Amino acid sequence: MDGISVPAEQIVAMDDIAADVLGLRIVFVNVFAITHADGSWTLVDAGLPFTASHIRNWAERYFVRKPNGIVLTHGHFDHVSAAEELAIHWGVPIYAHPKEFPYLTGEKEYPAPNVGAGGMMSLLSPLYPKGPVNIAEHLRAIPADSDQLDVMRGWTVIHTPGHTPGHVSFFRESDGILIVGDAFCTTKPESFFEAALAQQPELHGPPAYFTSDWEAACASVQRLAQLSVRTVVPGHGKPISGFHVQEELKALASRFVDLAVPENRKDQMHHAAKNAI
Repeated sequence: MDGISVPAEQIVAMDDIAADVLGLRIVFVNVFAITHADGSWTLVDAGLPFTASHIRNWAERYFVRKPNGIVLTHGHFDHVSAAEELAIHWGVPIYAHPKEFPYLTGEKEYPAPNVGAGGMMSLLSPLYPKGPVNIAEHLRAIPADSDQLDVMRGWTVIHTPGHTPGHVSFFRESDGILIVGDAFCTTKPESFFEAALAQQPELHGPPAYFTSDWEAACASVQRLAQLSVRTVVPGHGKPISGFHVQEELKALASRFVDLAVPENRKDQMHHAAKNAI
């Protein structure tokens, strides 16, 4: 599974995405702090196990006040693990899409990983925590019938299922910034050396070892490719920005089946291929 090549000059530093968007890379996954017009801020995603103090110390370098909340793009272990400890420390709620709730309230585990997806990270995937996580005491719903969320004013909430049922992305139309979570990546997430070390800038599909519905994942990337995206802020990989980002995203969407779907899951894609851009 190759990716859509992205020139190195499109890479943006994690602390230079925008004046009000800061990022922190933790091994192979990213979390983000979004500042709002009223001076409040929101934490997007909550990293790996045992990283709460690291995230808190990072946040406290930039912010005097606590966040207005923690927003999850989805509930996989590398995006949720510090959420409860941070929510307790700050006394703030955790927001997620209702379709993600069963995996965040102790009801369900995510499906078993696809070990045959290829790459070292896929081979290691059975060792990753997959739940059940129970943060019900702190959990609040992102409205399923609205594209707005009070703690993310100015950003459109986009339900982007596929990687997980309740995966969401966030888009700010005013400057074309897309917080994409794991709907797609800017590095090859299946490769340990690329995902955790080199992080070569390429557009790739979602992490193949944990993606549960490839038809929905394809449709979500196609939907995102219709937006006027100028900057991609990913859960895995480096932020990228420039006039050609939208063109590159459209290329990923049009070739999604070939580039993103592992060979042992291509039989799920008989409908999605017909709808490619």
